[in-house]
Amino acid sequence: MSDEIVRLEGVGKRYGVFWSLRKLDLSLIAGRLLLVAGPNGAGKTTLLRLIAGISRPTTGRIFVHGRDPARFTGARMAIGWVSHQTALYDNLTARENLAFFARIYDPLLPSDRILEVLRNAGLESRIDSQVRTFSRGMKQRLALARATLHKPSLLLLDEPFTGLDQNATIELMCTLRALKEDNRTCVLVTHRPEVSLDLVNQVMILDNGRARFQGAWPGGTHRDWLDLYENHIPLPT
Repeated sequence: MSDEIVRLEGVGKRYGVFWSLRKLDLSLIAGRLLLVAGPNGAGKTTLLRLIAGISRPTTGRIFVHGRDPARFTGARMAIGWVSHQTALYDNLTARENLAFFARIYDPLLPSDRILEVLRNAGLESRIDSQVRTFSRGMKQRLALARATLHKPSLLLLDEPFTGLDQNATIELMCTLRALKEDNRTCVLVTHRPEVSLDLVNQVMILDNGRARFQGAWPGGTHRDWLDLYENHIPLPT
């Protein structure tokens, strides 16, 4: 379909003799949020790295806007990456951080784009403050602003709520909601699915590199989520 953003066909990833992922298929269209969950070591971050083009699959094929992100710069430029490690420079201001990354993304990016993303992240009043003075939540919102500088259609979010208090979590969720309403597609890996369930469209539950469940999220409470999760992840023996 024309609005398909991400497609995986039989994707597997092996490190030596260990298979981190096996035979994954996925189709994700514009404006959807996919929640990826599973225990530690299930292959969640590996999945994001493959979609981002940072790593190549051992088997299968990956497409972002119909192109292999590991081979085509244009496909990678459609992607923004956010993780619990913000990768910001503490000695630089918010403006300086974004100006640095703007030169990497697009040297011709208008300077007012930095002001726009900082305003969207609620950081306009701290534009010339050093990042070392920011709270954990403010740093995460700045990292999200950096990831959206080049207006990517696809956001990959790896444990973005780690270390955030309740207020910071709510602020980050409001930002994600605005991005989703702007028709951005998101793949969210988190151990805190309860904070994002009202934004989720699709769910993938991974365990030992395999998709134990994949399908639409019909909506529901945290208890509904736990029931779904516990029905597909084998209990430890």
